[in-house]
Amino acid sequence: MDIFITAFREYMVIGGMPAVVNSFVQNKNYTGTLQMQRQILLDYEEDITKYAGGLDKAKILNVYRKIPVFLGKDNKKFQITKVAPNARNRDYIGVIDWLANAGIVNICYCMEQPELPLKGNYNPEMYKLYFADTGLLVASLDDEAQNDLRANENFNVYKGALYENAIGESLVKQGYPSYFYKSEKATLEMDFFIRDAKSLIPVEVKASDGATISLKNLISSEKYSDIKHGIKLCSKNLGFNGEFYTIPYFCAFLLKRYLNDTAQ
Repeated sequence: MDIFITAFREYMVIGGMPAVVNSFVQNKNYTGTLQMQRQILLDYEEDITKYAGGLDKAKILNVYRKIPVFLGKDNKKFQITKVAPNARNRDYIGVIDWLANAGIVNICYCMEQPELPLKGNYNPEMYKLYFADTGLLVASLDDEAQNDLRANENFNVYKGALYENAIGESLVKQGYPSYFYKSEKATLEMDFFIRDAKSLIPVEVKASDGATISLKNLISSEKYSDIKHGIKLCSKNLGFNGEFYTIPYFCAFLLKRYLNDTAQ
C-alpha cells in the first residue's frame, strides 16, 4: 500500500500535463518539472488575454490568480468580492464559466441542502474553485511551500487543499458534477457529494486521520433520508464500519465503477 500512496503523492506534484509527466518518467525525478508547470500557468494567462473574447480579460485574470489564495484558507470558498476592490458577483457573470469551459478549473458548488436531486439544489454564488490539474495547484505555491512539500513530503502544507483538489479532479474526470455542503453556522460540512441510483453519498477527504463528525451526523440523522452510507478517503486500507467505507486516496478514480458494480 505504501507504494501506491507514494505514487499518488507523486501524481499530486506532477499532475497530468503530458510534457511534465514525460519529463518525470524519463528523468525519474522532479528535475525541471516545476519550471515547466509554472510556464504552463503563464501560458494560461496568455491564452486568457488572447481568447477571452468580449469578457473583461482583467476580471478573468483576477479570478485565475486568486484561486490558490482561497484554497489556502480554512473554508476554501471562493469570494468574488475579495478578488479586487469593489468587485461584485454581478460584474463577474460568465467569468467562472469561461475558466471552467477552458478546462482550467473545476467548479464545486455549495448545496442548499444535502438531499437529492443534485441539479438545482445549489447556490450558484457559493462555490470553490479547484485547478483541473492538481500539479498546477502545486506549481502555484510559493517557494517555501514547494521546498517543504518536496523535501519533507509535507502534503498538509496547504490546509488539505492538495488532497481535495486531487479528489475533485478525479470525480470530475469520472463524470460526476462537483458539490459540497456547509451549513449556515458551519456546524455541518462535507467536501463532496456523489450519488448512485438510489442515494446521496457524502465523500469526506481526510488529509490526516482525524475525526469524521460531519460524515457520521449526515449518515445517522433521520433528517437526511437520501443518505444511507458515506465514503471516507484517507491513507488507510479498504474497510466498512457499517456507516461509511474507508477507501485509500489512490482508489478514488474507481469510485463510479465500484458504485455501479455494487448496484447490480
